[in-house]
Amino acid sequence: MREVDCIIVGGGLAGLQAAIQLGRYSAHQILVVDAGEGRSTRCRTYHNILGYPDGISGKELRARGRMQAEGTGVQFEQDRIIEAVRMSEERIRLKGSSGTIYETKTVLLATGLSDRVPDIPGLKPTLGRTVYVCPDCDGYEIQGQRTILLGAGEAGANMAMILIERTDDLLYINHDQTPISADLHRQMKQAGVRYLKAAVQEVQQMEDGHITGVLTEDGQIYESERGFIAFGGNRVHYELAEQLGAVIADNKHVEANPRSMQAAPLVWIAGDLGLHAEQATVAMGEGSIAAIWIHKELQLMKKRYG
Repeated sequence: MREVDCIIVGGGLAGLQAAIQLGRYSAHQILVVDAGEGRSTRCRTYHNILGYPDGISGKELRARGRMQAEGTGVQFEQDRIIEAVRMSEERIRLKGSSGTIYETKTVLLATGLSDRVPDIPGLKPTLGRTVYVCPDCDGYEIQGQRTILLGAGEAGANMAMILIERTDDLLYINHDQTPISADLHRQMKQAGVRYLKAAVQEVQQMEDGHITGVLTEDGQIYESERGFIAFGGNRVHYELAEQLGAVIADNKHVEANPRSMQAAPLVWIAGDLGLHAEQATVAMGEGSIAAIWIHKELQLMKKRYG
């Protein structure tokens, strides 16, 4: 069994920024438990992060962040936390899929969410290169470009209405062929969104992962310079927060105090797990905020319990 002052569950951008902040206090034992997955592992190029105008991949950013955190004494463990139990007013117990038991005074949950990405041949290699997920992060990348949006029903239709503000050459392919309301159909047509209800057989690309088009099941090829996906049904990893008494919103994101990011006694959250715009830069900011308040709590606990 491992005992520390704070466990950060999730080694993505939110968790790493929190780890760096906490490590720099040089006052606590910090452990990051990470399964090695997450949204940031899929993004080949972030272009909207300060200091990286030419972009940086999620894997590279994570590697640099881990090295920076380890330089302050933060420890890392590869594991997946599957269970959380509140043992007392000052102790939480976590269980990993490895069977390891962890005990801690405080917890930061940065477990994020997983996008629903259908197993379409050729799609995953283009993600984060020229096919995107977040219109706030990457809408700029399709500016004036011939773009294909792959999606499902109204999730895709709503995304199309956002993206049409960026390009006047947008084709929405309803891959799942799920229903869309008559009102959304009308809005898309009026806005200039082209619409196709068809299953995609393959995303075509160059060797560098640059999308060139898609092949539908009827053998038609639709050329493209950029792509987006919006299939809906993303899975928020809220279960640990719920087990520790946090309030879970209707959309399964976790509610927290916006000033401190505290979601329950001894429990903080950061990143896409919470109710906010799903951006890497926002996640990092929340990681820092949560870490500052975790430090305050740990200092109070030392005074209270010694």
